[in-house]
Amino acid sequence: MNVDSTPGEILLAVDELHGGYGAVEVLRGISLQVRQGEIIALLGSNGAGKSTFINTVCGLLAPGHGRVEWLGRDITRLGSAGIVAQGLIQVPEGRRVFPNLSVLENLILGSYRRGRAARQANLERVLTIFPRLRERSGQSAGTLSGGEQQMLAIGRALMGEPVLLILDEPSLGLAPLIVEEMFGLIAQLNREGLTILLVEQNVAQSLELANRAHVIENGSVVFGGSRAELLATDRLRRAYLGS
Repeated sequence: MNVDSTPGEILLAVDELHGGYGAVEVLRGISLQVRQGEIIALLGSNGAGKSTFINTVCGLLAPGHGRVEWLGRDITRLGSAGIVAQGLIQVPEGRRVFPNLSVLENLILGSYRRGRAARQANLERVLTIFPRLRERSGQSAGTLSGGEQQMLAIGRALMGEPVLLILDEPSLGLAPLIVEEMFGLIAQLNREGLTILLVEQNVAQSLELANRAHVIENGSVVFGGSRAELLATDRLRRAYLGS
């Protein structure tokens, strides 16, 4: 799975994004950039607007105002299928695997829109990263544990050869040991060259991984900067780290 962009290049640029659900505005002018090779953390409590933001970026929700650029091209109104084809791929909150399909069938579906030419090689790589999925390849996805379903959801996304992988609450509902394993995997994928936008409530562990982070409250970015800059912010430490 080759990352086909120049190191350090701006992959995703979001400018003054507004949006929500009908007349209900959730996003209130969010701006951020993601560069090739980074892990960017998007942090905030439940209901802050994190999932609404990434669903709008990925074309699942229509923006009310603002601009989304991918490698310098305006994709604000492109639609989700076209955005996936560009290599901007999301692992949704709650895994959303197809429970009645096998593990193998779920993985193959990940290459439906992108990655077909290298499907077999990508499948072998995913099963090497996740040996438990190899062991359970014939099982129905609905019979897997929560941690295994999260592995399947990530593996399915990797089948589409992401240039930027968006992970929406990957630690949600998982046991602490599985959370540690999941964050270790995220670090490994990034070391291998994958750019990641990590959307999380788990602020402490996310800041251990991230190059930069943005904190969302009530649909707006209230903090942004490097890990060191955020950890030096008293308000952030009190609100999210209990110190």
